Amino acid sequence: MNIIKLYRADEALKPIEPVQPDLFGVAAGAVRFAIDVPNEVTMALGASAPVFIGVSGGRDSQALAYRVCAHLDDIGHPGSRFLVHADLGRVEWRDSLPVCERLAQRLGIELVVVRRTAGDMMDRWLSRWSGNVARYAKLECVKLILPWSTAAQRFCTAELKSQVIAREMRRRFPLGDVVSAVGIRREESAKRARMPAWKQDERTTRKRGQGHTWNPILGWRRGDVNDYVRNRGDELHEAYRLYGSTRVSCAFCVLGSEHDLRASSNCAGNHAIYREMVALEAASTFSFQSHRWLGDVAPDLLDAGLRARLQEAKERAQARVSAESRLPEHLLFVKGWPTVMPTPSEAALIAEVRRDVAAAVGLQVAHTDRESVLQRYRDLMAAAAAKASPEAPPSHTFEGSQT
Repeated sequence: MNIIKLYRADEALKPIEPVQPDLFGVAAGAVRFAIDVPNEVTMALGASAPVFIGVSGGRDSQALAYRVCAHLDDIGHPGSRFLVHADLGRVEWRDSLPVCERLAQRLGIELVVVRRTAGDMMDRWLSRWSGNVARYAKLECVKLILPWSTAAQRFCTAELKSQVIAREMRRRFPLGDVVSAVGIRREESAKRARMPAWKQDERTTRKRGQGHTWNPILGWRRGDVNDYVRNRGDELHEAYRLYGSTRVSCAFCVLGSEHDLRASSNCAGNHAIYREMVALEAASTFSFQSHRWLGDVAPDLLDAGLRARLQEAKERAQARVSAESRLPEHLLFVKGWPTVMPTPSEAALIAEVRRDVAAAVGLQVAHTDRESVLQRYRDLMAAAAAKASPEAPPSHTFEGSQT
């Protein structure tokens, strides 16, 4: 865990009052900008639990920070309060940290900036690809696995945001309840529409203290967020103001729309990471999104060599997909793979597919003939049986899942 920068209350600027007039009236504003405060949160705050307000630099987290701090002031909360930002490294918009710094200064509270010690988001994708290639070469997975995060495997959020923030919360407060305020809204997605205003946070729950995840602005609309931030006299991230993006996360997000990817590509500060990500598309033969190559978003930002490698990667991807489509379903990855021993003819097919995939992607792999595939499966299944034995010692488990 690296703590990059702290804005402490005694170092920060004096909190700034809203400079915009009350556009909504007292009664209307009270209803429009009401927040959900479940009983569990009320009890924790009443017991002076520290509050960590997650901020990304996006508008939802700006509104969250202002509104939660106002609520804490209203109830006379005597506990500690912090803004906490998980820095994703070179995939971040350059304006994200400055927005969080300004927010901390205006509120007069400490900003804690954390990051993954093993490297940033791009490092994680690169290391994942390297690890997946090594796994495939040793026949530890039946199909080659992509480097990128996906909607189903959002290790980007889990490993680079949630886990590092929770670790810092536990470090600072090993005892007692802690509250994590998050700025998600029901309007954003069907999944978030089902989110509760409170849930126990297992990551920050300890033997002598409960962790609380608090989603206070679930019912707010985008217009509410924009107006509340404006009413506090602050301005939005440059991604919205200058480039027309609809959201702020990574500069190029695996869940981003084509509109937002193009908006991000218009910012010169994002060009270097754009080229690095496209280079990984070209090397891996996996598109950044399942339905879209990132290199097609702004090809004018690529030099001739990278454009040529990307075009070749698309052709090699087709060859890889075609080869792996020949594998029968019962041999594909499931939990506990491998669960069946291939027949000699199936082993020959696996070997043939591995040769074709290796040629398409440019890999050096073992187990490319029938007998070596059969022996490898015998070894894997024997190892699985030994691991399942009550006397078996703990062993390494493979990362990720087969895609």
